Amino acid sequence: MSGFTLYPAIDLKQGRVVRLQRGDMAMATIYAEDPAEQAAAFAAQGFSWLHVVDLDGAFAGKPANAEAVARILSASPNPVQLGGGIRNMPTVEAWLEGGVTRVILGSAAVKDPQFVREACRHFPGRVVVGIDARGGMVATEGWAETSTLPARDLALRLEDAGAAAIIYTDIDRDGMLSGVNVEQTRTLALALETPVIASGGVASIADIEALKAVAADGIAGCILGRALYDGRIVPAEALALAAA
Repeated sequence: MSGFTLYPAIDLKQGRVVRLQRGDMAMATIYAEDPAEQAAAFAAQGFSWLHVVDLDGAFAGKPANAEAVARILSASPNPVQLGGGIRNMPTVEAWLEGGVTRVILGSAAVKDPQFVREACRHFPGRVVVGIDARGGMVATEGWAETSTLPARDLALRLEDAGAAAIIYTDIDRDGMLSGVNVEQTRTLALALETPVIASGGVASIADIEALKAVAADGIAGCILGRALYDGRIVPAEALALAAA
């Protein structure tokens, strides 16, 4: 990975594009009925990647929006990194063979680290570890459960697995437009060799600027959600800043 990459997010709930507040499925705002149309729009705006999350799958522990994902893959030329409900090798293989560029393993990183290592070994450069933290502690099962494991400890345990990147999400800020947790993300990145992608709370171009300023410490990009959908971040302006 090189440069600073912006990942527009498409979160899927019952086939529609939504944004949650702090991962609460009851606090979902519907932004688009057609995820394929949204994916094509992001590509037209100049984004080079897509970050897609199967929210229903994350709670169910298995894929639940396969049709919507397939339509996204058909509608956009951009590579897709996909998370949500990916808990075993057959699911990893099915998504990667089906056109997904990278899979994101979240709950599995806590509950089955050996599986994560195996996936990284079998598919080098195509597995990302998602570490979602509430109060600094790792959350799993679509953020419905909070463990007693500190996010930094989990990241260090998996440092030698060979993941393409670690996505670090501050759940307390996710979907709240409260500003990204730059310092905590930077602290994690400094402890690792694996690149870190920031997620949760990105509210304005200032957050992108703050992350970009410490990119050399190991922050490879950030995920854009609600602020992008609400128009608080202008794609052309954000992309120009990321590329500078």
